[in-house]
Amino acid sequence: MTVFLLTDKIAFPPAHLASKEGLLAVGGDLSRKRLLHAYRMGIFPWFSHDEPILWWSPDPRLVLYPHEIKISKTLKKIIRKGVFKVTMDTAFAQVITQCAQIRLQNNQGTWIVEDMIHAYCKLHETGFAHSVEAWYQGDLAGGLYGVSLGRCFFGESMFTRISNASNVALVKLVEYLNALSFDMIDCQLTTQHLLRFGAREIPRVKFLKQLEKSLKASTKIGKWCF
Repeated sequence: MTVFLLTDKIAFPPAHLASKEGLLAVGGDLSRKRLLHAYRMGIFPWFSHDEPILWWSPDPRLVLYPHEIKISKTLKKIIRKGVFKVTMDTAFAQVITQCAQIRLQNNQGTWIVEDMIHAYCKLHETGFAHSVEAWYQGDLAGGLYGVSLGRCFFGESMFTRISNASNVALVKLVEYLNALSFDMIDCQLTTQHLLRFGAREIPRVKFLKQLEKSLKASTKIGKWCF
Protein backbone atom coordinates (compact mmCIF):
# COMPACT_ATOMS: atom_id res chain seq x y z
CA MET A 1 0.00 0.00 0.00
CA THR A 2 1.42 3.37 -1.05
CA VAL A 3 0.81 6.35 1.22
CA PHE A 4 2.18 9.67 0.01
CA LEU A 5 4.18 11.98 2.27
CA LEU A 6 3.18 15.61 1.82
CA THR A 7 5.64 18.49 1.76
CA ASP A 8 5.16 22.20 2.45
CA LYS A 9 3.87 22.59 -1.09
CA ILE A 10 0.05 22.85 -1.27
CA ALA A 11 -0.48 19.77 -3.42
CA PHE A 12 -1.97 16.29 -3.21
CA PRO A 13 -1.63 13.16 -5.32
CA PRO A 14 -4.77 12.29 -7.31
CA ALA A 15 -7.56 10.91 -5.12
CA HIS A 16 -7.86 7.71 -7.16
CA LEU A 17 -4.43 6.64 -5.87
CA ALA A 18 -5.78 6.20 -2.34
CA SER A 19 -5.58 2.77 -0.72
CA LYS A 20 -8.52 0.36 -0.66
CA GLU A 21 -9.47 1.80 2.75
CA GLY A 22 -9.23 5.33 1.38
CA LEU A 23 -5.95 6.50 2.93
CA LEU A 24 -4.05 8.69 0.49
CA ALA A 25 -1.42 10.83 2.22
CA VAL A 26 0.15 11.83 5.50
CA GLY A 27 1.60 15.10 6.73
CA GLY A 28 1.16 18.66 5.60
CA ASP A 29 -0.89 21.11 7.64
CA LEU A 30 -4.46 22.28 8.23
CA SER A 31 -4.11 25.70 6.67
CA ARG A 32 -7.13 27.19 4.95
CA LYS A 33 -5.45 26.98 1.56
CA ARG A 34 -4.54 23.29 1.95
CA LEU A 35 -7.94 22.30 3.34
CA LEU A 36 -9.84 23.97 0.52
CA HIS A 37 -7.51 22.43 -2.05
CA ALA A 38 -8.09 19.01 -0.50
CA TYR A 39 -11.88 19.34 -0.62
CA ARG A 40 -11.74 20.42 -4.25
CA MET A 41 -9.89 17.19 -5.00
CA GLY A 42 -12.30 15.00 -3.04
CA ILE A 43 -9.92 14.57 -0.10
CA PHE A 44 -10.46 15.27 3.60
CA PRO A 45 -8.42 15.00 6.85
CA TRP A 46 -9.27 12.35 9.43
CA PHE A 47 -6.91 11.43 12.25
CA SER A 48 -6.69 10.97 16.02
CA HIS A 49 -4.83 13.11 18.55
CA ASP A 50 -1.87 10.68 18.66
CA GLU A 51 -1.49 10.46 14.87
CA PRO A 52 0.01 12.71 12.18
CA ILE A 53 -2.45 14.39 9.81
CA LEU A 54 -3.97 11.71 7.57
CA TRP A 55 -5.77 12.48 4.31
CA TRP A 56 -8.51 10.25 2.90
CA SER A 57 -10.62 9.68 -0.20
CA PRO A 58 -12.76 6.57 0.39
CA ASP A 59 -14.28 4.34 -2.26
CA PRO A 60 -17.25 4.06 -2.32
CA ARG A 61 -18.34 7.52 -1.19
CA LEU A 62 -21.55 8.22 0.69
CA VAL A 63 -23.55 11.03 -0.91
CA LEU A 64 -26.93 12.58 -0.14
CA TYR A 65 -28.60 14.27 -3.08
CA PRO A 66 -30.80 17.01 -1.58
CA HIS A 67 -33.84 16.16 -3.73
CA GLU A 68 -33.67 12.52 -2.58
CA ILE A 69 -33.88 13.12 1.17
CA LYS A 70 -36.25 10.83 3.07
CA ILE A 71 -37.99 12.23 6.13
CA SER A 72 -39.90 9.97 8.50
CA LYS A 73 -43.46 10.80 9.55
CA THR A 74 -42.27 11.27 13.12
CA LEU A 75 -39.62 13.79 12.09
CA LYS A 76 -42.07 15.65 9.86
CA LYS A 77 -44.40 15.98 12.84
CA ILE A 78 -41.60 17.35 15.04
CA ILE A 79 -40.72 19.91 12.38
CA ARG A 80 -44.34 20.98 11.95
CA LYS A 81 -44.70 21.48 15.69
CA GLY A 82 -41.65 23.74 15.76
CA VAL A 83 -40.10 21.89 18.69
CA PHE A 84 -36.67 23.29 17.83
CA LYS A 85 -35.61 26.74 16.70
CA VAL A 86 -33.10 26.32 13.88
CA THR A 87 -30.41 28.85 12.95
CA MET A 88 -27.36 28.94 10.71
CA ASP A 89 -23.85 30.20 11.39
CA THR A 90 -24.69 31.60 14.81
CA ALA A 91 -22.71 29.18 17.02
CA PHE A 92 -20.12 27.46 14.83
CA ALA A 93 -17.49 27.08 17.55
CA GLN A 94 -20.06 25.61 19.94
CA VAL A 95 -21.28 23.12 17.35
CA ILE A 96 -17.87 21.78 16.38
CA THR A 97 -16.81 21.60 20.04
CA GLN A 98 -19.99 19.73 20.97
CA CYS A 99 -19.44 17.29 18.08
CA ALA A 100 -16.08 16.42 19.63
CA GLN A 101 -17.22 16.37 23.26
CA ILE A 102 -20.23 14.14 22.78
CA ARG A 103 -18.11 11.49 21.06
CA LEU A 104 -15.59 11.57 23.90
CA GLN A 105 -18.39 11.32 26.47
CA ASN A 106 -19.67 8.24 24.64
CA ASN A 107 -16.16 6.72 24.63
CA GLN A 108 -16.10 6.77 20.83
CA GLY A 109 -12.91 8.75 20.34
CA THR A 110 -12.81 11.66 17.92
CA TRP A 111 -10.90 13.07 14.97
CA ILE A 112 -12.10 16.56 15.95
CA VAL A 113 -8.96 17.38 17.90
CA GLU A 114 -7.97 20.89 18.96
CA ASP A 115 -6.02 21.55 15.77
CA MET A 116 -9.06 20.56 13.70
CA ILE A 117 -11.37 22.78 15.73
CA HIS A 118 -9.02 25.73 15.26
CA ALA A 119 -8.63 25.07 11.53
CA TYR A 120 -12.36 24.78 10.82
CA CYS A 121 -13.18 27.83 12.92
CA LYS A 122 -10.77 29.70 10.64
CA LEU A 123 -12.63 28.31 7.62
CA HIS A 124 -15.85 29.54 9.16
CA GLU A 125 -14.42 33.00 9.81
CA THR A 126 -13.45 33.24 6.14
CA GLY A 127 -16.92 32.13 5.00
CA PHE A 128 -16.26 28.59 3.76
CA ALA A 129 -17.43 26.49 6.74
CA HIS A 130 -20.97 26.62 8.06
CA SER A 131 -23.04 25.33 10.94
CA VAL A 132 -26.70 24.63 11.51
CA GLU A 133 -27.94 24.85 15.10
CA ALA A 134 -31.08 23.40 16.69
CA TRP A 135 -32.10 25.15 19.91
CA TYR A 136 -34.50 23.95 22.60
CA GLN A 137 -35.71 26.46 25.17
CA GLY A 138 -32.67 28.63 24.51
CA ASP A 139 -30.09 25.86 24.80
CA LEU A 140 -28.10 24.30 21.97
CA ALA A 141 -29.70 20.88 21.55
CA GLY A 142 -27.97 19.67 18.40
CA GLY A 143 -26.39 20.70 15.15
CA LEU A 144 -23.99 19.98 12.34
CA TYR A 145 -21.18 21.64 10.42
CA GLY A 146 -19.38 21.31 7.13
CA VAL A 147 -17.63 23.04 4.26
CA SER A 148 -19.23 24.53 1.15
CA LEU A 149 -17.60 24.87 -2.26
CA GLY A 150 -19.45 25.44 -5.50
CA ARG A 151 -22.69 23.45 -5.32
CA CYS A 152 -21.34 20.80 -2.96
CA PHE A 153 -21.66 20.76 0.81
CA PHE A 154 -19.07 18.58 2.54
CA GLY A 155 -20.68 17.35 5.75
CA GLU A 156 -18.21 16.88 8.59
CA SER A 157 -20.07 15.94 11.77
CA MET A 158 -23.29 16.30 13.71
CA PHE A 159 -24.34 15.93 17.34
CA THR A 160 -27.52 15.83 19.38
CA ARG A 161 -28.27 16.40 23.05
CA ILE A 162 -32.03 16.00 22.63
CA SER A 163 -33.57 13.34 20.39
CA ASN A 164 -34.02 14.47 16.77
CA ALA A 165 -32.33 17.86 17.24
CA SER A 166 -29.58 17.16 14.73
CA ASN A 167 -32.07 15.46 12.39
CA VAL A 168 -34.14 18.64 12.25
CA ALA A 169 -30.94 20.62 11.57
CA LEU A 170 -30.12 18.28 8.68
CA VAL A 171 -33.56 18.61 7.11
CA LYS A 172 -33.40 22.39 7.35
CA LEU A 173 -29.95 22.38 5.77
CA VAL A 174 -31.20 20.25 2.90
CA GLU A 175 -34.12 22.64 2.34
CA TYR A 176 -31.67 25.53 2.22
CA LEU A 177 -29.35 23.72 -0.20
CA ASN A 178 -32.26 22.75 -2.43
CA ALA A 179 -33.24 26.41 -2.67
CA LEU A 180 -29.70 27.17 -3.85
CA SER A 181 -29.74 24.29 -6.38
CA PHE A 182 -26.91 22.40 -4.66
CA ASP A 183 -25.99 19.14 -6.34
CA MET A 184 -25.02 17.02 -3.35
CA ILE A 185 -23.94 16.64 0.23
CA ASP A 186 -20.74 14.67 0.63
CA CYS A 187 -21.32 12.44 3.66
CA GLN A 188 -17.85 10.88 3.29
CA LEU A 189 -18.28 7.58 5.17
CA THR A 190 -21.30 5.29 5.30
CA THR A 191 -23.52 5.23 8.39
CA GLN A 192 -26.89 3.58 8.83
CA HIS A 193 -28.24 6.86 10.16
CA LEU A 194 -27.54 8.73 6.93
CA LEU A 195 -28.70 5.82 4.78
CA ARG A 196 -32.11 6.16 6.43
CA PHE A 197 -32.20 9.76 5.20
CA GLY A 198 -31.70 8.59 1.63
CA ALA A 199 -27.93 8.88 1.31
CA ARG A 200 -26.35 6.29 -0.96
CA GLU A 201 -22.94 4.96 -1.86
CA ILE A 202 -21.45 5.80 -5.23
CA PRO A 203 -18.08 4.84 -6.72
CA ARG A 204 -15.30 7.31 -6.02
CA VAL A 205 -14.76 7.91 -9.73
CA LYS A 206 -18.40 8.97 -10.09
CA PHE A 207 -18.15 11.21 -7.02
CA LEU A 208 -15.05 12.93 -8.38
CA LYS A 209 -16.74 13.59 -11.73
CA GLN A 210 -19.82 15.03 -10.03
CA LEU A 211 -17.64 17.11 -7.74
CA GLU A 212 -15.75 18.56 -10.70
CA LYS A 213 -19.06 19.63 -12.20
CA SER A 214 -20.33 21.09 -8.90
CA LEU A 215 -17.18 23.14 -8.44
CA LYS A 216 -17.79 25.01 -11.69
CA ALA A 217 -20.48 27.00 -9.88
CA SER A 218 -19.51 29.98 -7.75
CA THR A 219 -19.14 29.46 -4.00
CA LYS A 220 -21.58 31.19 -1.65
CA ILE A 221 -18.97 32.65 0.71
CA GLY A 222 -19.90 34.36 3.96
CA LYS A 223 -22.48 33.91 6.66
CA TRP A 224 -25.50 31.81 5.80
CA CYS A 225 -28.96 32.37 7.24
CA PHE A 226 -32.48 31.12 6.60
